[in-house]
This record gives sequence, structure tokens and C-alpha cells, in this order.
Amino acid sequence: MLDCAPPMAAQLLDGKTLAAKIRASLKQKVDALVQRGVRPGLAVVLAGDDAASRVYVKNKTLGATETGMHSEQHLFPKDVAEPELLAKIAELNADPRVHSILVQLPLPPQVDSARVLEAIAPSKDVDGFHEVNLGALLAGRPRVVPCTPAGVMRLIEHAGIALAGRKAVVIGRSNIVGKPLAHLLLQKDATVTICHSKSSDLREIARAADVLVAAVGRAKLVGADMVKPGACVIDVGVNRLPDGKLAGDVDFAAVKEIAGWITPVPGGVGPMTIAMLLENCVRAASRE
Repeated sequence: MLDCAPPMAAQLLDGKTLAAKIRASLKQKVDALVQRGVRPGLAVVLAGDDAASRVYVKNKTLGATETGMHSEQHLFPKDVAEPELLAKIAELNADPRVHSILVQLPLPPQVDSARVLEAIAPSKDVDGFHEVNLGALLAGRPRVVPCTPAGVMRLIEHAGIALAGRKAVVIGRSNIVGKPLAHLLLQKDATVTICHSKSSDLREIARAADVLVAAVGRAKLVGADMVKPGACVIDVGVNRLPDGKLAGDVDFAAVKEIAGWITPVPGGVGPMTIAMLLENCVRAASRE
């Protein structure tokens, strides 16, 4: 069991409300930086016409603008050549108005995503995907923390959930969420297990978790039979169902009757990801 006795039904981890508080605090920091002659700048690069990516980019740039930052979008067609993207990254690296660069994934298939991400100056890597920043995280000296894992940790911290000595299970091993999050949990002294598509006995492993994170992109993968009573369940997945509705990787209706804490989809991790992106941008500008 976790340190706090859970209620009969799960307590909602409201990312939307917490993100709004963080953004309000960031606006004050931006105002202070502007008084010093520094306006944090975010540049977003988008290639292709993926509808979901366009929505994400719109929300990120809108969030930056509402917080008082300078924001700009650089849009490219889906047949863009890789050298053209690399040239834009080089230009943004040299632009003093731009403190943070975000390349919206996925990129078109003809583009090597890893090469493009590595072209971003580590100090301007707002997503924390550069090998330098991932290596610093692995070494226990994080510089720029990937936004979604950072948002998950902030939600857990805000709820007052103790992690030291607890069992944490992360379903998903991506460089964007699963692996960075596992290291952040380890740094808080949790005992961490990472599961993936080749893991056997997933149900039994998940059911032992005090903190269970689902980040694989499979709608309603985690059911009530995979959740320890009173556990903290974090749903990173966002999946579009055939009827057009959104669903997470967790069967919310069933699991909320078992868990102690749970994030909704939407309104859980998503708003926190954008809040952490904005926070990373402000930190980058503050280093000037």
C-alpha cells in the first residue's frame, strides 16, 4: 500500500488544473525575464500534414504565446528533403531570439528523425531528446528532462505520493516516455520494472505495482485485473476509437474503482506535457 490511504474510488489526478497553475507561475517568470530584456522564444518545426501533429503544434505555440513568450512555427511539406530541415535547425540554433527548438514527431519517412534531433543544440533541445540530455538524465544529473515524463513526476509529487521503496511499473520503453520516466522514478528511490511487447506475465507484473504507468498507445490495454488495489495509475496513452472518441491505454471506467489515484484522458498527462515544455523553454531563456 502507499503511504496515504486511498479513497473507496480513485482520486482524480487533474493535470488540467495543475498545468494551469504552473502556466500562471511561468507567466510571472516570463514577465520578469522580459523586464531584463529577455523574452523566451520557442520555435516549432513541423513537416507533413498529419492532423494530430498540427493540433499539438497549435496547442504548444498557443501556450507559449499566452505565457508571454515569443513563438514561431516553421512548416514544411511532407516531401521535404532532410537537408532542408537540417538547414532550418542550423538557422534556429544561431538565432538569439530562439531559446528552445521543438521538432514535432513523427517526421516523414524519408527523413532520419535521429539525425534531425541530434542537430538541435543541446541547450535549445526543449524536448530533452538529444543524446547529451538523455545521457545527463541517465547519469543522474538531468539538464533538460523530456516533457511527458517530467509531467508525470510533477503529478505524482503534487498528489503527495511517496515513491521511495515502492514498486513502479512502466509499460512502454520508448526514448520519449518509458526509459526517461524509469530513470526519474529510480532517482526517487522507487524499484522500477519496464515492460514492453515482449514481456511475459504482464498482468502479474502490473498487478504488483504501487505506481503503474501505461505508455504504449493501445486503447484500454490496462484493465482492472492488472491493477493493485490502491495503486497510482498514470495513463500516458491517447488513442482515437472508431467512434471518434479519445481513450487512454487504461480502461478508466473499470480501473477507477480499483485504483487509489488515476489520471483521466483527456485532462491528465496531456496538459502537463505542454506545461513542462513551457517550463523547459523558460529555463533555457533564464540561462542567458
